[in-house]
Amino acid sequence: MTDQTTHAVAYTPEDLPTARSFFQPHRIVMMLVFAAFVVCVAVFMRWDWLPRYLPRLGWGILVSLVMLFSTAILGFLLAVPIGLAQVTGPWFFKLPAKVFCTVIRGTPLLLQLWLLYYGLGSLFPQFPAIRQSFLWPYLREAWPYGVAALTISFAAYEGEVMRGAFAGVPAGELEAAKAYGMSRWTMFRRIWLPRAIHRALPTLNGETVLQLKSTPLVATITVVDVYAVISKVRQETFLTYEPLLLLALIYMCLTGILVVAFRTFENRIPTRGA
Repeated sequence: MTDQTTHAVAYTPEDLPTARSFFQPHRIVMMLVFAAFVVCVAVFMRWDWLPRYLPRLGWGILVSLVMLFSTAILGFLLAVPIGLAQVTGPWFFKLPAKVFCTVIRGTPLLLQLWLLYYGLGSLFPQFPAIRQSFLWPYLREAWPYGVAALTISFAAYEGEVMRGAFAGVPAGELEAAKAYGMSRWTMFRRIWLPRAIHRALPTLNGETVLQLKSTPLVATITVVDVYAVISKVRQETFLTYEPLLLLALIYMCLTGILVVAFRTFENRIPTRGA
């Protein structure tokens, strides 16, 4: 039995958190303070405007979630070859991948978004071929540029994560797969990629939460997400704190759901021998 296995077996049920250990005095005080804050917010602030804006808020949340999941999925699909190219690719693949990650990670996301929307987006109308193509109904809208900017940003950050994940897979596992007679594609599909994704899951969780917090930037190019709806509420009701507190609550709830979903997924993956 190895040291790692012995270390894993050393944990006992007594070592795990219990309800009694959770309800410590300082935690109880914090929960009471939070409960008092919630009661004060509900009683002493104006919320009569909320029913009137609920349909808009629901649509805004849906737009934010669509932007989040579409860009995270597309970005991850780009991040896998970007990370793989930096680990095993020849220099003409490795160098562009490193430059891409360095440039995108080194510039603000808002700047990238504006360059795509106000820069590239303003060039398309000057070409009659583009205006007459089937793509024009989409290129004249704002959301494709928001999706592109968020996807590129996520791919750059997650590409670095996947680079470390691919490099961190033990070489012995890959050698065993080769000795077993697996082809390069089979070894990548059944050994290397799953082990790399497993290693990257905690960081992927954090990157997805950060991606959620980046989605309000699309409101600056007229995409009506939940942040844009709250901004409209502030303009029409002349309220400041109530809409912003509601927005904070919405993002906290969405973040909590994402964290719980990722942890549940992580716990369902076997970790023996990891």
